[in-house]
Amino acid sequence: MHHDDEPVFKRSKWGTNHYYYNPQNPVGLALTVITLLFVGTMLILITNRLGPFAAPPAPKPWTPPAYEHSEPTPPPAGTPEGGAS
Repeated sequence: MHHDDEPVFKRSKWGTNHYYYNPQNPVGLALTVITLLFVGTMLILITNRLGPFAAPPAPKPWTPPAYEHSEPTPPPAGTPEGGAS
């Protein structure tokens, strides 16, 4: 039986200063259900390594650029470097 005048949080009876959701309050019960669903979803994502827990993509293997070398152009004939004079 739910009572709207119940507090959302209740003090723990373990002698500590902690509080817990009060399932007698509808908001406390909703927070309990939401927390359980959230934690369960996160555990499933962690276990299956999905979403924010997915492994980073494997890096592409390094491929060097294509070798593009051309022979130097010969100097024009008739110049001292050309040698055909």
